[in-house]
Parts: sequence; C-alpha cells; structure tokens
Amino acid sequence: MSLTSYVPTPKFEEYKELFKEHFVMERRDGIIELRMHTLGGDTQWSFELHRALWQAFQTVGADPENEVMILSTMGETWIANIDDSSFSKEEDDRPYYSYEHMYYDGRRMLISLINDVEIPTIGVIAGPGAHTELALMCDITICADHTVIVDPHLDLGLVPGDGIHSAFIELMGTKRAAYALLTCELMDAKKCLEYGLVNEIVPKDKVHARAWELAKRIMGRKRTTRRMTVPVIRRPWKQRIADDLDGGFAMEMHAYLCDSPEHRDKVGAEQYQRMEGMSEADRKKGVRVSAS
Repeated sequence: MSLTSYVPTPKFEEYKELFKEHFVMERRDGIIELRMHTLGGDTQWSFELHRALWQAFQTVGADPENEVMILSTMGETWIANIDDSSFSKEEDDRPYYSYEHMYYDGRRMLISLINDVEIPTIGVIAGPGAHTELALMCDITICADHTVIVDPHLDLGLVPGDGIHSAFIELMGTKRAAYALLTCELMDAKKCLEYGLVNEIVPKDKVHARAWELAKRIMGRKRTTRRMTVPVIRRPWKQRIADDLDGGFAMEMHAYLCDSPEHRDKVGAEQYQRMEGMSEADRKKGVRVSAS
C-alpha cells in the first residue's frame, strides 16, 4: 500500500456549481459543454469572465471524466457586450488592472485552452460577436449561419495583440489577417468558411445539436487513441502561443498605458451597427460588440 494518497480530482457537480455565474455546464457520457453567459443571457466581457475562463479550462482538464469539451454561449450571439461596471475599475489603478486582469488573465485563458484541456475541443460560435479566438482556437469550430466575426480593437484605439491576432494569422495567413486587423473587416459566416476560420456553417437553431453530434462521433474512438490525437493536432497552436502571444499582449498593454483608451459599451455599439448580414431581429436586440 502506498505511503501517500492521491489529491482528489475535481468533481463535476462541485465545479458546475462553482462556475455557475459564468457558465451553464452540462455533461453526458463524457462530453462536457460550457456555455458562457451573463445573468443567464448574452455574454458580457468582464474582468471576472477573463479569470473564470482559464480557471474553468484548468478544472475541466484536470477531471479525467471529461473526454470532449464543447465551448459556446447562451443566446444567439458570441461575446457581444462589455460589462461597464467591471471595466470601470481600470480607472482606479490602470497599471495594476492592465497586468493582473488583462495581461495575466488574458494570456492564461488561451494558454490553458491549448495546454490544459488535453481532450478534443469544439468551439460553437452561436452568432455575432468579438473575442472569437476562444472558439477559433478549439480543435473544431462551427458557427451559426448569422455569425459575423470582427476584431474591433484598432477602431477602438487598442492594439489587436491579445490572442485574436494569433488566431487570425494562424488560420487565415499573414495577408488576410493583416487586412482584417487593420480595417476591422466584417466577416460573415460564408467568408469565415472561405478563409478557414470555421469548419462548418450550421442553421442557428441546429448549431448546438451539431456540436453534440460531432462530439459523439469523436467519442466513438478508443480513449487513448482519441486523447493522444490531441497533442498531434494541437502542436501548431502551441508553437503559435510560444511565438507571439506574450509579445502581442505586451505591445497591447504598452499602448494601452500610453494612450489610455476606455472599455465602454457605447463605443462597441457603433461597431455593432456596422455588422452586415445579421438578422433584423438581432439588430433590434441592440447587442454590441466588445473590445479587449
């Protein structure tokens, strides 16, 4: 008998409750789905979500009962609002919050997604929104047919260096990525598929069901083979993270401290009105696109 015992692994029912403010979690037959939300509705970007993302990824990755992860959102948008009350804290101590929440937490959420979740991942972009790098850097990415992807950083006075640049360059190539980042290009679902950002376009009322269908197909493979496939297909992302994530974040934070832009929903609202191809119903909802 061993002299010591294993530290207990995370239990789903416990961390499902722990993260409930930020994720609706469901697990069936080894497939775990995380759907981001704010107060049960469209996801609002915040310091708190920044941190919860990497904490959730580490926890999911540490539970051996999780075999495939689906990452999505509630509603028919992606991350489409900013929580002004959260970001207002940056004005109290900009150097502290730019490191503690934007630089540290922002880096950790992508590093953890790539390195800590060592199971197949499926990103589901349920509609228009920003910070789609979280879905784009999943192993498989599908999107609803009314999706519009845009990186609004530059129009909002921010350097696009916190991860979306890594996703765009890796998936679209240097030239297309440069154009998208410098012009804040609006890319509808068809263009996202053409550019290689997503694998499939699915009707919005079927996009979550399609993710579960894909996950069940992957679950049909033997466990060791399935899991050992992940580091094979994940190597380019690990290299991309090592090559330019820290540097991009550092440049964004340097410019952020120099030029002092504000994270405010009213700015994002102007960006959202530019989105072409979205439904009239979505326009009437007044959902807005966020930055960093």
